[in-house]
Amino acid sequence: MNDSLSEPLALAPPPSPPVSRFEFIPGWLAYGPVVAQWVALGLWNRDFSLPTAVNPRIGTGGLCGERKSEFFDIAGPLARATIAPFTTLTTGENDFARAQAAMDEADLALPLVVKPDIGCNGTGVRLVRDAARLPQSLAAFPRNVALVLQQFCPYPGEAGIFYIRHPDEPSGCITSLTLKYPPMVTGDGRTSLRALIAADPRHAKLQSLYVERLAARLDEIPAAGETVQLVFTGNHCKGSIFANGHAEITPALTARIEEIARDIPEFYFGRFDVRYSSLAALRQGLGFTIIEINGAGAEATHIWDPSTTLWHIWRDQLDHYGAAWRIARTLRARGAQSSGHWKTFRHWRNQVRLMASYPLND
Repeated sequence: MNDSLSEPLALAPPPSPPVSRFEFIPGWLAYGPVVAQWVALGLWNRDFSLPTAVNPRIGTGGLCGERKSEFFDIAGPLARATIAPFTTLTTGENDFARAQAAMDEADLALPLVVKPDIGCNGTGVRLVRDAARLPQSLAAFPRNVALVLQQFCPYPGEAGIFYIRHPDEPSGCITSLTLKYPPMVTGDGRTSLRALIAADPRHAKLQSLYVERLAARLDEIPAAGETVQLVFTGNHCKGSIFANGHAEITPALTARIEEIARDIPEFYFGRFDVRYSSLAALRQGLGFTIIEINGAGAEATHIWDPSTTLWHIWRDQLDHYGAAWRIARTLRARGAQSSGHWKTFRHWRNQVRLMASYPLND
């Protein structure tokens, strides 16, 4: 864990909400209806991999095993201008020297984010603020692993914006907006970090998500008023707090996301993960930077708002993934091809293998 994570990196979250009955339910319960829907639609369409055709220019449509940089590489100039600058690097010999050369060529400077090019759920994502930590972060990955080195965006807020457009429709829409808040504690000059986490009703129930990353700091006593961010990656399964931001969707934001999505060839279904300067600017479609684009495997993450009921988790997932099947079916009729069962499985298996080898994320 980087000591600099005690610096404010994100908008302060609302008062820490309690862990809901459904927020961390077992995967079989959360995704059981999605699996049933997948099987039924796979049989109906005679292709269980059909959703991999939903974004034809991306490997598996972005369902699994695709490279994050694939979306960035095909983006047009308008979309590229909104994406945080990046470069790629495959680990091997002389990582640090090669990383510096790649950064110079891409005009990147510290701080930057190092993340696997193939992965999900924030696994292996690391914030590098100084040159001393860069070689350490690179060395933590196995050899011959593709990484993305991306300029850290200093905007304090983070959000996930889900976009869907059917090929027969003139424009798409934002179907989900999630506001992401990192878990934080505030020091009083007397209490250890371990005790501060244990004293928070929410953080205490999720200590297993934080203590391993903070092991070297748990006995520290933060100064009075000092804010300590417990995790950097904006992923719910890593402990970040998600809030349903549907009320922040405006015509101006929708129009801006439409412009960006249209500048990514044959992009119909996915989520833009962004950092933003303020909610007021975001509502106007301004002041945000894209840090990641996800495709067919993307989730409408507003479902992990602590107030969401199990019924709404199921309903919204079925609505979103159902749209992926409908779009892919239309594109198949126009000549697009799915990845096929075995190729999709190989991509998924490779992703699982790689994720198991990545270091602990920040």
